[in-house]
Amino acid sequence: MTNFHTHSTWCDGKDSPAAMAEAAFRLGFSALGFSSHAMLPGEPLDWTLSAEKIPGYRDGILRLKPLYAGKMDVFLGVEADFVKGRCFPDRPVYSALSPDYIIGSVHFVVSPGGGEVMVDESPASLSDGIAKHYGGDARAYVKDYFAQQRQMALSCDFDVIGHPDLVRKFNGRLGYFDESSPWYDEELEMTADAFAQSGKIVEVNTGGIARGWIDDAYPSPAFRAKLRRRGVRFILSSDAHSAQGLDCAFGRFGNEEEYLQCPWKN
Repeated sequence: MTNFHTHSTWCDGKDSPAAMAEAAFRLGFSALGFSSHAMLPGEPLDWTLSAEKIPGYRDGILRLKPLYAGKMDVFLGVEADFVKGRCFPDRPVYSALSPDYIIGSVHFVVSPGGGEVMVDESPASLSDGIAKHYGGDARAYVKDYFAQQRQMALSCDFDVIGHPDLVRKFNGRLGYFDESSPWYDEELEMTADAFAQSGKIVEVNTGGIARGWIDDAYPSPAFRAKLRRRGVRFILSSDAHSAQGLDCAFGRFGNEEEYLQCPWKN
C-alpha cells in the first residue's frame, strides 16, 4: 500500500507526522507521502500552511525519512490550491519547499463576479455560496468548477490532480444537480480530455468515505472510465486527516484500477 495524500497537524490533520508515519508502517505501507494544504501566494487560512511555516514543515518531514529508511519510503509533498486569479499549484511558487511532488486541487470556485464559493466546507455554506454568487444556479457553479479544473491542469506545473469531482461531496444530500444529465456528462468528457492532454496523474481519493459524506471515491466510476479510456494514470489516495483514515476503503478500491505504486523516488 502507498498513500501520497496525507494531512497532519501542520494543516488541518488531527495527528502529527510522526504518528501518521508510525501508523502507516504498522499497516504495512511501503510509502507514505505528506501533503499539507497550502495557498501561495496569499494570506494563509487556518487549515493551510503559511509561507513562514514551510521551513518547519519541510524539516519535520525530512527528519522522518531516515527513520524509516529501508522499511518505508517517506515523501515530502504539498496540496496546493488553484484559486483563479490569486494562487496556483506551480512548482516555482513552492521552490522553498522543494517538494517531491505537488497535488493540485480546487477547493474554491471563483464566480464571474469574482466571488469565491468553497466547495467542501459544509452543505450550508455551499448552498449560501451558490445563492449569493450564482443566483442559485447550481449548474453554472458546477460548470465553473470543471472549467477551473481544466485551467489548472493545463496551465500549472504540478504532478497529481486531487479529488477531481469534489463537487459531488454534498450532492447526495443537497441534490443540487443531476449527475446523469447530458450537460454534466459533457463537462466530464471535456475535463477528461484536458487531464489526458496535461499528462498529469489523477488520484482515486477515498476521503469522502472517511468523512461520511459519500459512499464512493473521487472521481466517480463514470469519470474514471472516461479517464481510463484516454490513458490517464491513477494513484490511490485516502486524503487522510488522521491515522485512522490512512487506508480508508483501500480494500474496496485497490482492485478497481491499475495504480502507480511509487511515482517518486527518494
